Amino acid sequence: MHTALSWPEVLDVVDMHTGGEPVRIVRKLEGLAEGGDILAKRRHFAERHDDVRRLLMYEPRGHADMYGAVLVAPSLPGADLAVLFIHNEGYSTMCGHAVIALGRYAVDYGLVPASGPLTRVGIECPCGLVEAWVEIQDGRSGRVFFDSVPAFALALDVAVTLPEAGALTVDVGYGGAFYALAPAVALGVSLDGPVAALKAAAGRLSEAVRQTLPIRHPLHEDLGFLYGSILSDGRERAADGASSNVCVFADAEVDRSPTGSGVTARMAVRYARGRVALGERCVFRSLTGAEFSAEVRREVDLAGLPAVVVRVGGQAHYSGEARFWLEEGDEIGRGFLLR
Repeated sequence: MHTALSWPEVLDVVDMHTGGEPVRIVRKLEGLAEGGDILAKRRHFAERHDDVRRLLMYEPRGHADMYGAVLVAPSLPGADLAVLFIHNEGYSTMCGHAVIALGRYAVDYGLVPASGPLTRVGIECPCGLVEAWVEIQDGRSGRVFFDSVPAFALALDVAVTLPEAGALTVDVGYGGAFYALAPAVALGVSLDGPVAALKAAAGRLSEAVRQTLPIRHPLHEDLGFLYGSILSDGRERAADGASSNVCVFADAEVDRSPTGSGVTARMAVRYARGRVALGERCVFRSLTGAEFSAEVRREVDLAGLPAVVVRVGGQAHYSGEARFWLEEGDEIGRGFLLR
């Protein structure tokens, strides 16, 4: 016997990972999210069906660093699929590592027919339409690239004070979500050190920026919030080689990938500072050793704000498929987190 909740009796998922960061793709729920656009659907799903997020992201089926993508009905022209991003705290506006996985999924599961060496997949995200390009070799999908929504530097050299690190300046960039950007050493931590220390430092930075800088998107109020912080090794030019970073987002969730939207934000800030040229290829590396490539493709105008479109590339892999349900009387099974 299964307990009747706000979703079908069985939840059908495909699990993937991009650079070690999980992507639990939730299928066959397109009818649950109602609304005229993707942001309305996100609000409706969060208000009416948040039990789905808890069931699939939390223990015993997930964990504190689990990540998911709920497929919903697209509403934008050019969109082959639409997605709501879910995590331990709620709902993201953009997720590059998930887009990379969804590009392969769309081709391999027949949502988009494979055509030529590069197959386009239009993915409607809460931040807007993202175009993914899936490499096809010998009939198999492989590496995926995506062109970001307009990305920009919201603020440079924002002065904040942290109890442990003192006064420092940080940048805030937007790549589909807003991030505070700073070298790890400025916060007194090392990317080679304990992950717990990185989480704590990034959390303090996020809180300081939220108290200091109003975060607003020029077009959509729902996009105007600081999603997390990215601590880097301080390398900010392509000539310096691959730059390592760690992103801590939502409720102290640690991204195992280089973070697609975070890489986009870093590239927008680099471009605003004149540290990268159009078409110049940069490489970003995560704590797992996974790498994303990135380049600024073109300049665009976003409601009078100078912005750029960034192309990010990476590789996702399949982990398996699963069917989940909630047995009658299993209150613990509705979801919990232990840390």
